[in-house]
Amino acid sequence: MLLTNLALGTLMISLTVVIHTFGLMAVTHVMAWVTDRIRLHGHRSHMLAMNTVVIGVFAVLTSEVWLWAAAYSLIGVVDDFETALYFSTTTFSTVGFGDVVPHPEWRMLAALEGINGFLLIGWSTAYLIAAGIRVGPFRSGEHF
Repeated sequence: MLLTNLALGTLMISLTVVIHTFGLMAVTHVMAWVTDRIRLHGHRSHMLAMNTVVIGVFAVLTSEVWLWAAAYSLIGVVDDFETALYFSTTTFSTVGFGDVVPHPEWRMLAALEGINGFLLIGWSTAYLIAAGIRVGPFRSGEHF
């Protein structure tokens, strides 16, 4: 069962990395579109751009959590989809309340989701910092 956990975990991690890559590319394009076309008082709207980035990153991360939840539901890691979604959210975010636990044979898969979430949330944080420096409200030399 360990090999099944590792194989499925590797597949899920690969899928979420692809989603994250293309998702952040899409967020970048939407942010550029927003900052090029929507101006407040003749200036680019830095707050609108950052809001676009935050909502976009949140949407990307949400799709990844839902993918893990769908996998859990399909293979019976927990009893129903609602529980799978809750479990996936707490696992991906590394909160891990422990009030819902996977069936024992799927514990390693859940651990892999936690590592996956930790890395992708870190990547998202780096992206948010880069966006804040690139389009504001934080300019290199002014705020750092």
